[in-house]
Amino acid sequence: MTTIIYRFFIFWYICGVILLSFDLLPPWLEWANSVFLITAGLIAAIYFYQIYGLKFGLGYSLLIMVVSIYVEHLGVAYDFLFGSYDYNENFGLKIFDTPITIGFAWLLIIGCSHEIARGITQGMKKYRAFTFTFSGSLLAVTMDLILDPVSYKVKAYWIWQDTGVYYGIPFSNFVGWFVLAALFHLLFILWSPKKSERTQIWMNRMALVFGLIIIMFSILALSGGLIGAVILVLFLTTIWYTLYFWRKKHYAESR
Repeated sequence: MTTIIYRFFIFWYICGVILLSFDLLPPWLEWANSVFLITAGLIAAIYFYQIYGLKFGLGYSLLIMVVSIYVEHLGVAYDFLFGSYDYNENFGLKIFDTPITIGFAWLLIIGCSHEIARGITQGMKKYRAFTFTFSGSLLAVTMDLILDPVSYKVKAYWIWQDTGVYYGIPFSNFVGWFVLAALFHLLFILWSPKKSERTQIWMNRMALVFGLIIIMFSILALSGGLIGAVILVLFLTTIWYTLYFWRKKHYAESR
């Protein structure tokens, strides 16, 4: 079943890339974006389950979704953490003025950043907890550097009341992303689940999903003329992947 869900995600992703690349997505098919985010979030949940077991995978995934939706609600209602913004009506079913898909989106972000940070820090004997949390949080911000401009400028999923130098997005938003991602990664450190040694395939899949998400949103960014965001994020993504595969190779050789 887990492999079927992953294959469905890849199929949905390919369809989405084709439709978006040639601007073929009709307005009545906008609901497909919510299906994509939900499926991507499920992939991250399956990843945590496969790597750390059912109890942790389910518990950690639900924690990420509940906390992220609540924090986003505080952001919409009280301008907490991220700045002043509002969601429009095209981003799926809402709870407390916050789309439920946001919880799945955060689950996807934490799953991707977790895997890349885990690969970069594996084998470290000193300061691994700090390096894992710090790099994982920066990875989340890296993804937001392309997700937010596209969602705001191209798709108009939300509207910023504040402004900033990076495509009109306030700096507080990126600080907020770093803080919330750091919280989730710190909670993982405190939980400290035991990792399975027979799940390399899901590590590879989650690492791939990180790049797939960057590519899809880069295509959307190009269609909206956000060339600077594409260059910046592809540059940072190249650095992250270089560190990830270099550390994996170094770790494998040292065992």
